[in-house]
Amino acid sequence: MKTILKKCYLSTNHKRPASSSPMGPCSVSLRSHTCGELRPEHAGEKVALYGWVQYLRQDLFVILRDYSGLTQVLISQDDGSLKEKLGELTVESVVKVTGTVRRRPEGQENTNMPTGDIEVLAENLEVLNTCRKLPFEIKDFVKKSEALRMQYRYLDLRSTRMQQNLRLRSQLSMRMREYLCHQHGFVDVETPTLFKRTPGGAKEFLVPSREPGRFYSLPQSPQQFKQLLMVAGVDRYFQFARCYRDEGSKPDRQPEFTQVDIEMSFVEQAGVMALVEGLLQYSWPPELGGLSQPFPCITYSEAMRDYGSDKPDTRFHMKLVDISEVFVNTKIEFLKSALGQSEGSIQAICVPDGGRLFKSKDLEALKETARSVFGQELSVLAVRPEGTLKSPLSKHLSPSDTEGLLGETRARPGDLLLVSACSLHTVRPLLGKLRLQCAELLEARGVALRDPTAFHFLWVVDFPLFLPKEGEPGSLESAHHPFTAPVAQDAHLVYTEPLQVRGQHYDLVLNGCEVGGGSIRIHKAAEQLHVLKNILKEDVSVLSHLLEALDSGAPPHGGIALGLDRLISLMVRAPSIRDVIAFPKSFRGHDLMSQAPDYVSEEDLKPYHISVTWPPAKTEEK
Repeated sequence: MKTILKKCYLSTNHKRPASSSPMGPCSVSLRSHTCGELRPEHAGEKVALYGWVQYLRQDLFVILRDYSGLTQVLISQDDGSLKEKLGELTVESVVKVTGTVRRRPEGQENTNMPTGDIEVLAENLEVLNTCRKLPFEIKDFVKKSEALRMQYRYLDLRSTRMQQNLRLRSQLSMRMREYLCHQHGFVDVETPTLFKRTPGGAKEFLVPSREPGRFYSLPQSPQQFKQLLMVAGVDRYFQFARCYRDEGSKPDRQPEFTQVDIEMSFVEQAGVMALVEGLLQYSWPPELGGLSQPFPCITYSEAMRDYGSDKPDTRFHMKLVDISEVFVNTKIEFLKSALGQSEGSIQAICVPDGGRLFKSKDLEALKETARSVFGQELSVLAVRPEGTLKSPLSKHLSPSDTEGLLGETRARPGDLLLVSACSLHTVRPLLGKLRLQCAELLEARGVALRDPTAFHFLWVVDFPLFLPKEGEPGSLESAHHPFTAPVAQDAHLVYTEPLQVRGQHYDLVLNGCEVGGGSIRIHKAAEQLHVLKNILKEDVSVLSHLLEALDSGAPPHGGIALGLDRLISLMVRAPSIRDVIAFPKSFRGHDLMSQAPDYVSEEDLKPYHISVTWPPAKTEEK
């Protein structure tokens, strides 16, 4: 059979005509060069350029653009035919130019253009397509609303910034594939997009079938499939997986997104983390600087204690400080009350120079965040030059209180102290959010707090395996997902004290944003059944296929998923993940270009046994 296949390959391959086309961006193309590659060493060469008209200057020059850059084309004043075509040209029209490369006259070089030392003396100009008047100019300095950019996405993608973002994404993806396949023996496997509803996690999109009452579901991630591939003996799997979540209007989220999805058999947490560090180091663009390994690693408890967040931005300090001991004998009622409740605590952060730089409106904004988001009051204390505190609270503080507060927080004159008192579950996230808000305020005042060119990776480990379910006292939910294995030392507590169990769950954080998350999985059916049935109270019949698979000789396994969109947006410092996705959805999850989602007629819905119940029409005001 192998001999037959080899003969077939050779017999078809040898018939292909030999090509003399160059390799690279001009291979199998009508162009001889791209618009961004010509240099003085090309002087005297005949070239054929294709691209879009970026500028028309002085009835003499055409600045031609393609994805690679710009080239100046000189139209000879002695050629009447070329002058006539130049007069009819419009910006963004598509043209073909043939001519000869020459150095620009001395003193006319443009140091702002990589091709600024040369120009092309046109011998022929052919208009391939005339451009209509566009809704905005394709120039990076022209400001456009995001709605307009998304409505005319095919025009926005012509911009230099978007071209660079998409090409970096392509290069990074290719390097990742090379690393996983060629260096670590992974297999790229596609998994289904049409699946079934699964318990827990984000809401899923439903897809109707032609069977009455039966629906597919678009997967939030290939979680179950990747585990089933381990049961199948694939051993090392990955894919660039499309994932779907019906999360509605969440800031900087997309209903469809891409994960670099990875799973391995016979691996421990340290192995997965080492693989990801190597993957990022191998694929990291050199122009962004190198990455050093290993990445720092802290526990979930340490992250919440020091930063008030499980995805801390470690590019700056301003850590949370527990000042409960300072006020253990306080007579101040709200502080005393906080310490009297279960897990009550008094916490503070010191904002360097905040007392000197922040305005009254800034302080009010911080207090409003505490009230509106967390339902708590915030005490703000400025440190005076003489070392006393300026605040309504300060008149109730004894000298020892003031001394202890300044000592614990190491506050100096000109600094600002933010103090909150309530349960640890509230006070830490509150100050964690205010920490980031203060960083933004300081930077708005000219303080260079966070280096925008720095990339601080951080592992966060030892998350709780289960959390109390919000709004349902006595019920629990998975902190990560129901397939996460407990830390070995805590495994016995799964059956007695599940809230005390730490999971083998690890998150990768970059500059305060979660860019990846994974875990070692439960690989024994009995343990998985206990978690689903007895702890999470899920309908186990929905996952009967997975339980049967785990009972069929499932190896120990674990993996991770990296959020490709989020990772690349941080790498290119884009304000939104929409800037690294070719055709994203809007904040409301709409495609403004095609107007999706769209209405479907009743006739088209009939085969799916679906009818639409329309909301009552609003009475128009007259």
